[in-house]
This record gives sequence, structure tokens and C-alpha cells, in this order.
Amino acid sequence: MSEVEAAVATISVLVDNSPGVLVRVAGLIRRRGVNIHSLSVGPTENPAISRMTIVVDTPPERTEQFAKQLRKLVEVRRATAVDGAATVDRELALVKVNATPGTRMEIMEIANVFRASVVDLTDRTMTLEVTGKGEKIDAILSLLAKHGIREVARTGQVTLVRGAQAT
Repeated sequence: MSEVEAAVATISVLVDNSPGVLVRVAGLIRRRGVNIHSLSVGPTENPAISRMTIVVDTPPERTEQFAKQLRKLVEVRRATAVDGAATVDRELALVKVNATPGTRMEIMEIANVFRASVVDLTDRTMTLEVTGKGEKIDAILSLLAKHGIREVARTGQVTLVRGAQAT
């Protein structure tokens, strides 16, 4: 495990689904001088509530401190440091790579190994959709790099605690 990976922590935050909440949460983290590694936000099963999954570049021992500070914001309903818990973590990436007729089969083989889907194909490019942990996406990007990656769009990590426990 590299030093960068060791310094990444995950916080799950349930917030009111209203304008300005994202700015307040991000502002609180910014004021602590911590970089947001990834941030994903979307509505929950209750349209009045959104879930934020925030991955920050900080030692895991500080994660609970961030969660406590987030709980003080009026719009925050719950903030949970999920490091150390059994979780399901996923990220989605769209990768547009150069693909000639001579390289398409090799790219398809890479896609099959990573269970990626081809979602677009032109005479010069192929766009793959891949989901999984960040390490899996990093690995497919590494293999596709030799073909010439034109664009990458990543969603950022989403996380839920396994089992009946609420995240």
C-alpha cells in the first residue's frame, strides 16, 4: 500500500436535498486544509435527502473528527466515518480510447477481463464503461494507456456499509 492510499479516508453524509448544502460541506472541509480526493452526491430513496460519499486525503484517525464537525451543520442529518467497516465501494468510469481495426480485439480482451462494456464505437475510438473499486479502474486505465486514452470521466467512489446497519 502506498503512502497516498494510506492517507485516504471515507465519510458518508446524509444531507437535506437543497441548494447550497454541497458548498457548505465542501467549505467546511476546505477550511481544515484537507483535499477532497473524490466526492459523489445523489438523492436517496427519500427525495428530500441526498447522500454524499466524500473521500478525503487525511489519515483515517482524523476521519471521525471530520464526521463530528459535519454533524454540526444544520443541513447534515448523519455523517459516518466508514473506514474500518465492511463496505461495498464502487466507482464508474467512462474511458474513450483510440481503437483502430487492428487494435479493437486487444481492447475487447482487456474489457472482458475487467468486465467492462463497450458503450460506443467509431472508426477511430472505442468508449468503455467500467465499474468497481478505484484500484480496478486504475488497472484498466494502465492497460489501455498504450492505445492512447483520449478522455476519462470518473464518478468518484460511492459506499454503503454491508448488511442491515445504516451507513
